[in-house]
Amino acid sequence: MEELSAPTPAHRPTVLLVDDEESILNSLRRLLRGQPYDLLLATSGAQALEILAQQPVNLVVSDARMPGMDGASLLAHVRERYPATARIMLTGYADPAAIIKAINDGQIHRYISKPWNDEELQLILRQSLEHQHSEQERERLERLNQVQNEQLKLLNSTLEKHVAARTAELQQTADMLDLAYEELKHSYVTGTEVFSLLANLRLPPAKQTNRQIIELVRSYCKQHGLDEATSRDLTMAAALYNVGKLSWTDAMMTTPSDLLRHTERERYRGYPKQSESLLMTLDPMKDAARLILHHQERWDGSGFPDRLKGEGIPFGSRLLKLAVDFVELQRGLILERQMNSDEALLYLRQYAGRLYDPDLVEDFILVCAAFLSDVTLADPSVKVLSTRDLAAGMILARNLNADNGMLLLNAGKVLSALLVEKLIAFEAMEGGKYTIFVKVPEEVEATLKALGE
Repeated sequence: MEELSAPTPAHRPTVLLVDDEESILNSLRRLLRGQPYDLLLATSGAQALEILAQQPVNLVVSDARMPGMDGASLLAHVRERYPATARIMLTGYADPAAIIKAINDGQIHRYISKPWNDEELQLILRQSLEHQHSEQERERLERLNQVQNEQLKLLNSTLEKHVAARTAELQQTADMLDLAYEELKHSYVTGTEVFSLLANLRLPPAKQTNRQIIELVRSYCKQHGLDEATSRDLTMAAALYNVGKLSWTDAMMTTPSDLLRHTERERYRGYPKQSESLLMTLDPMKDAARLILHHQERWDGSGFPDRLKGEGIPFGSRLLKLAVDFVELQRGLILERQMNSDEALLYLRQYAGRLYDPDLVEDFILVCAAFLSDVTLADPSVKVLSTRDLAAGMILARNLNADNGMLLLNAGKVLSALLVEKLIAFEAMEGGKYTIFVKVPEEVEATLKALGE
C-alpha cells in the first residue's frame, strides 16, 4: 500500500487502484496526481481487501485479469462487504466475459477499456464519486426525514402550533427529497448519454451515430407527447443501443452490415442480445435494455433475435429501429453507399410493412422534416422521379450526386430537355440509377397531364 497525499480531510474521498502490474499503477498514479481525492495502491486482490479492512474507501478501480483473485471476484467481495463503495473494472475490448461476470457478481458501476483514454478515465472516476456523493446525500435526507417524523409524534400531543410549523418543515424536506430523486433519474439519463459519446470515440466522426439518434428519438417523444418514463427509456436505449459492439474490431465496426462475411454476420446478429446482457443488471436500465434487445426485429417477422412480428414488437423498439436505420444509412453502416437524408427516408417508406411499422413511418418522416433542415421528402410539392420521368421546367429540390459522391447538379437548378438527356446518358454510362427529388411547376404539370391524355 502507498499513500500519495497529505493526511486526508474528512470530506476528501479515497480511491483504491488495484493492478498486478506496477507499471500500470505508476501510470495511473501519474495521471491522477492532483485530483481532488486521495489514492491508495494495491498489487493484488488480497492486498486490496486488507486495505479496505483498515480504512474507508469510496471507489475501487480493479484490473480484470490478475493472478490469484481476478478483478470480478475482488469486486464481488467488495460489493458483499462494502456495498457503499463504488466499483469500476479495467478490461480489454476483447474480454466481454469478464465484463459480464463483473456486472453480474460485482454489480460494477462502470468498466473502462484498456488502453484507456486519459480524459475519459478522469471523467468516469469523477462522475462515479459525484454519483456516490449524491446517493449519500439522498440517504442522509431520508434519515433526516425519519428523525423529523419521530419528533413530530412527540410534539403532536403538546403543542398544536409547533406541530403545524414542523409539518411545514417536513413538507419542505419531502419536496427536497422529490427534487433529489428526480435529479438522480435525470443524472442517470445524462450518464448514459455521456457514456455513449465516449464509446463513439472508437469510430471516426463520419461514422458516429448515437448523438443524432438520441436527438431524433427525443424530438419524436416531445412532438407526440409521450410520458416522461417512456421518453427516458427511449433516450437511454438510443444512447446505448450499440454498446454490444464495443468488443468488435475497428474494421468490423465501420463495415456496412450488408457486406459482412458469414462469421461476422452471425456476430452482428448477436449484438442486441449482448447489449441487453450488459445492461439488464442495472435496475434503471431494465426497460431500456428490453427496447434495445428487440430493435432489430422486423415488422414481417424476419428480424432478430426472436423473430417478433408486427405489434408483438415493443413500440419503443419499432421507433428505435427507424431512428437507427435512418442515421446508419446516411453513415454507410448498412449499405456500401451513403445516402442523403431524403434517400434514407425514401428507403424507410419503401420498406414500410416489411421492415418497419407502416403506421410509424410517415410520423417519423414528419419528425425528421421538423428536426432536420435538409429533409424535403415531407413537402407535398416534392416528387421523387427517375431520370426518364424528368421533363424540362422541373426544378431540383436538392443536390444531385453521382454514386461516387461527385456533385452533378445543385438544388434549385431548372432542368432543360438537353440536361435531362445528358443525365440519362451519364446514368447509363455509370451503370447506376439516380433518385431525383424535384418540384414540378403548375404549368409543367399541366403540360405533362395533357400529353398523357
